[in-house]
Amino acid sequence: MPEGDSVYQVARRLRAALVDHLLTVTDFRVPALATVDLTGRSVLAVVPRGKHLLTRIEGGLTLHTHLRMDGRWEIQPTGPRPLPRPWHAIRLVLANAGQTAVGLRMPVVELLRTAEEATAVGRLGPDLLGPDWDPVEAARRLAERPNRPIGEALLDQRNLAGIGNVYRAELCFLRGITPWTPVAAAGDPHAWVALAHRLLYANRDRIGHVTTGDTRPGRRHWVYGRGGRPCARCGTSIRRADLGDPPRVAFWCPRCQVSPDGSTPGDRRPGGSSYRA
Repeated sequence: MPEGDSVYQVARRLRAALVDHLLTVTDFRVPALATVDLTGRSVLAVVPRGKHLLTRIEGGLTLHTHLRMDGRWEIQPTGPRPLPRPWHAIRLVLANAGQTAVGLRMPVVELLRTAEEATAVGRLGPDLLGPDWDPVEAARRLAERPNRPIGEALLDQRNLAGIGNVYRAELCFLRGITPWTPVAAAGDPHAWVALAHRLLYANRDRIGHVTTGDTRPGRRHWVYGRGGRPCARCGTSIRRADLGDPPRVAFWCPRCQVSPDGSTPGDRRPGGSSYRA
C-alpha cells in the first residue's frame, strides 16, 4: 500500500497533467460508472488526503480513488500511443488535448458530489502532509487506545493519515520500540507524531521513503524489507512477524528495539505469531 508521501507525489503529477484543462475523454471501466461521461468539463483540483485522491471536476463532482496495494496512475501524452498494459487492469482513463491519465488496478473508483467528500475521507485523522496538519489532534487520537500495539495504532488512518507499512517499521526502529509495545508504554505520542511528520515531509519530493539519510539502493531503510539481514546499526539479524488484523508484516531489530514488558511477538498473538527471521 502506498505511503502518504507517494500519494502526495501522484497528486502533484495528476495536477500538472489535468488541472485547468477540459476533459476530452472519460472512460470509466467499473460497472457503477460505465455510462458516465464527463467530457467537456474542466478538472479543478487534485487533492491528496492521506492515501486517498480527490479529483475535483467542474459541476460539483469529485472522483475519489484509492490505490490500496496494487493501484497506480500512468500519465502519457495524448495521441496514438497505446494505453499502458495490462489493458485488462485499466479502471479509468481521463484525457485532455495534451495529457492522458490512466488508472490501473484501482480497487476504489467512485464519483461523489464535492460537497459530500466527507463520506469518503471524513473519518480520517489529520493528514501528515495536508495544509491543515494538526499534530496535537493526531497525538490525542494516537493515545486514545493505550493498550493497543503502537504498530497497529500507527497504521490506523483514523489516528493520523499517511503512514503505511514502510514508515510503521522505520518509526518503531527510530524510536527504539518494538511494534507490539502498547501505546501507553511506547513513550510520548507527540514525539511519535512529530517524527512521522518529519519523515514524510522530508520525502515528499523524492522517491524511496529514505529514513537512514543514505539514498543508495539497499541502504534507504533501517529495517523495512530487511528480514534476515544484519541490522545496519548493531549487526543483529532483523526479524519479521505478522501484526494486526488483517495481518501486515512487521520488521524489527531485537537488539535496537525493546518492549518495556519484555514480551515477544508470540506472547501477544493467540496461538503464536507467524515469526520469521
